[in-house]
Amino acid sequence: MKFNMQENNIQILSTRPLSKSLVQEAKAAGIAIDELSFIDTEPIQDITTQQEIEQAYLQSSTVVFTSMNAVDAVVAWQDGQQPDWVIYCMGNTTKQKLKENFGDHSVVGTANNAAELAERITEESDADEVIFFCGEQRRDELPAILRSKGIEVQEIIVYETIHTPHKISKTYQAILFYSPSAVSSFFSNNKVPAQTILFAIGNTTAKTIQQYCNNTIIIGKSPGKEELVRLAMEYFS
Repeated sequence: MKFNMQENNIQILSTRPLSKSLVQEAKAAGIAIDELSFIDTEPIQDITTQQEIEQAYLQSSTVVFTSMNAVDAVVAWQDGQQPDWVIYCMGNTTKQKLKENFGDHSVVGTANNAAELAERITEESDADEVIFFCGEQRRDELPAILRSKGIEVQEIIVYETIHTPHKISKTYQAILFYSPSAVSSFFSNNKVPAQTILFAIGNTTAKTIQQYCNNTIIIGKSPGKEELVRLAMEYFS
């Protein structure tokens, strides 16, 4: 679809914060992006979770992260340790956070979604057990696939997701969604015009959108905020 961006300032809502440089880049291309979070995450800091994380740091383990929020929650208890972990993760932002905290060679495998990541682990790893650091609303695909292949999964829930819904009065040409939780939070207070294009970071997020409306949905090619924004910019160019 072609738009004259300089004459028609495209209005986009991002349901998560973005880097200032990316927002400025979009602005230069005639796209105005408003940023408003519809979820928040909080690390779980009770003594049981702390002990589980600290014990994991002492083990030689294959560990899995599918969220940068899980990385943040686990790193909070790192205390300078460099554990003997073989790490698999989902998404480029998650990978970069892991490399920053655990070293450039800490991540041995990545994938664009949980099912692909589980398949990669079963193909590449000889581990009979993995530690999965996750949130309380994690999807079933990854642990289900691993267990079906005979791999034991120790789930350590390290953060929780909190809905922070807002009522939107402005009309946007596009809205960017980065998680099923944000979709549910958004639609708890809002409806969208039929012509609004909805961008989803992955298939699970797209399926959640379909529960609320019949709008056109464009699914990101890889699980990253910046990648989804650039996909929207490309769409309106």
